[in-house]
Amino acid sequence: MKRGKDQDSDDVFEILDIRGSAKDGKNWLHQFLGDITKASAAKQITVGGITGWCTGFVFTKIGKVAATAVGGSLLLLQIAQHQGYIKINWSQLSKDMETASKHLEKHAQKGFSRYLEQGQKFVKENIVLATGFAGGFLIGIASS
Repeated sequence: MKRGKDQDSDDVFEILDIRGSAKDGKNWLHQFLGDITKASAAKQITVGGITGWCTGFVFTKIGKVAATAVGGSLLLLQIAQHQGYIKINWSQLSKDMETASKHLEKHAQKGFSRYLEQGQKFVKENIVLATGFAGGFLIGIASS
């Protein structure tokens, strides 16, 4: 008996598992890249450059959107105040901003120094990767 195309149950499908194997617990990205710090200098520069470019490109795009949003909202705020829709107590706003600034500065100093030390240690241990990232980041900023 000859089967039609609709009744053909002997088709074999290959499933691509991108989750990684269960024995090592690593996902496909970890398997592909491995420990990049132990890879060749060319691979480190390539991976660092590509990730740096992506970061720089996204950084400038998000920065432009954020600057537009902040600038636009300040402009609308000024127009609304000038037209009499809202009344802003600028002295109170200035005091509150100064208080918030001091509070943020106090808490940021604690965590910032630790992150700075960790970043310096990473760069010293992975100078090739960090150089590729920095170059890619600058190219990403310039290309957007």
